[in-house]
Amino acid sequence: MSKILVVDDAAFVRMQYKKSLLDGGYDVIEASNGNEALEKYRDTKPDGVLLDINMPEKDGIVTLQEIIDIDPKARVAMVTCVGSQSVILIALQSGAKDFIMKPKEKDGLIDAVEKLLA
Repeated sequence: MSKILVVDDAAFVRMQYKKSLLDGGYDVIEASNGNEALEKYRDTKPDGVLLDINMPEKDGIVTLQEIIDIDPKARVAMVTCVGSQSVILIALQSGAKDFIMKPKEKDGLIDAVEKLLA
């Protein structure tokens, strides 16, 4: 069973994604901020990460860069409701493998995770 780390400061988003991913047969680890995400990444070595861009304390881009420093082969998809071209470009240049727009329906989320892990 593949492990997915879901990182979002909004508990309802984590809950929604967790339910969808569990229904899709994935094991889910949750983190509410960038620092917690880094700690959980080191501890659990997930197969993929869904990482919110806009978070307090440490944003998703900085968190992404630090995850890539830990594991250059990390599979990270950035998640956001704001699809600015410059933010997408920065995320992809920083090592993100994909970009997911919120909200994501269950089937779309599972498809995005399958693509991320492929």
